[in-house]
Amino acid sequence: MDTAGLTGTWEIDASHTRIGFATRHAMVTKVRGAFNEVSGRVVVDAENPDASSATVTVQMASIDTRNQQRDDHLRSPDFFDVENYPEMTFTSTRIEEVDDDAYMVTGDLTIRDITRSIIVPLRLVGVDTDPFGNVRAGLEGSRRIDRRDWGVTWNTPLDSGGLLVSERIQLEFELSLIKQA
Repeated sequence: MDTAGLTGTWEIDASHTRIGFATRHAMVTKVRGAFNEVSGRVVVDAENPDASSATVTVQMASIDTRNQQRDDHLRSPDFFDVENYPEMTFTSTRIEEVDDDAYMVTGDLTIRDITRSIIVPLRLVGVDTDPFGNVRAGLEGSRRIDRRDWGVTWNTPLDSGGLLVSERIQLEFELSLIKQA
């Protein structure tokens, strides 16, 4: 699909969107989780790509790893400190089509009031009209980050010399967008 077919304003459909993550635990297993409260908007302007933009807001307290004790620890000041930093935000600074259905979205990711520029590769899965008449677009991608860059530094050493929680986090994006009239 060419970018012209995407022109318009799109809202994130939170009930069909997943912003997730995966990281190593005790150097031997992966812990996966997601944030259940996500909102955002994407504006695509095929005639003037520099006018295209994306914003995403994640409510940090909505973290869900399927383990209440771990989720409570992740909400604490040791990790996300959701009382003081309730949201994670991403605001694009550039959206570039790099191949058919492939995009590089550069923007500012803010966690714990620390903002750093990252590039997120996204692939357009498809565009279709659902049974309710909504035009939907699906995008997927992932990006590895170092959590220490955003002040998330808590850890515990293991007897083997490793660390309990990996500093590398794989962010996972499965976005469902609904075109606005």
